[in-house]
Amino acid sequence: MQTEGNEKQIFKNMQYVIDDEGHRMAVIIPIQEFEEMMEDLHLGRVARESTSEPRRPFAEMVEEMRHAGEIDV
Repeated sequence: MQTEGNEKQIFKNMQYVIDDEGHRMAVIIPIQEFEEMMEDLHLGRVARESTSEPRRPFAEMVEEMRHAGEIDV
């Protein structure tokens, strides 16, 4: 999740394409920022689509991963 400081940095890197009357028509952002935005959108979609899936307690998942050797916490 981005913080306000990060948002200011993004806005600093944005450029606008304007028409002859000065109206903003499009925006140009660095590719890294675009890719991060696309990833955020994708993760949001995945989260929304998974709302009907069964839930498991976090502690149970950690214990299962620990037992499988997937984590060392």
